[in-house]
Amino acid sequence: MVSSSENDVPIRDASTVILIRKKDNNNYVLMGQRGKNAVFMPSKYVFPGGAVDPQDSDIELAGQLEKNVSTLLQSNSKNDISKALSVAAIRELWEEAGLRLCKKVSKIEKAPEGWDEFCFGNYLPDASNLQFVFRAITPPGRPRRFDARFFLCKAETVHGNLDDFSAASTELNHLQWIDIEEVNSLNLPFITEVVLNEVREIIKYGRNKKGVPFFKHGASSDFIFIK
Repeated sequence: MVSSSENDVPIRDASTVILIRKKDNNNYVLMGQRGKNAVFMPSKYVFPGGAVDPQDSDIELAGQLEKNVSTLLQSNSKNDISKALSVAAIRELWEEAGLRLCKKVSKIEKAPEGWDEFCFGNYLPDASNLQFVFRAITPPGRPRRFDARFFLCKAETVHGNLDDFSAASTELNHLQWIDIEEVNSLNLPFITEVVLNEVREIIKYGRNKKGVPFFKHGASSDFIFIK
């Protein structure tokens, strides 16, 4: 976690999932709209995501992050919370969209607390398909601040019906697959627009050869690449 100033709100580690679906030669991204009364980014269209919970580091995974992804996540961080970040990404996608990034295992003795529905049918969370593509810290002066890591993932790795959001919470409204070339017509946070531009480049040309872009906001905003 990146520390905040004494006069600012705490900065919480967070994970976000950019789920990309290929359909009829077009790329679609999963997004939903935050409520108009939400404290953070009201009425904005965002990707599923949220803060890391203390227990995320203890959740068993059926598939780990790729080694290079874990290494990148550890860079510019005081502690290795790469596993917790990956679990948070999977958990938030499940909670906010009702979609499971998982892998079937032979047997689960006891599902972790709060994961009973996710694990039903002997499924454990699978982080092996998550790719770390962006990092950004919420600027000072906001009611909530996050050190957010953005994970790109192909929708084909999701278990189940990609159009079934019935298990989702009510935190995001109007969950839908949106053509990535048309998504900028929506009410988006600035950083979401920046991330979407990066994702479009990755889809066209592959991973950014400079590294993972990192918007680090302090007294003045600066921009670096994580390698």
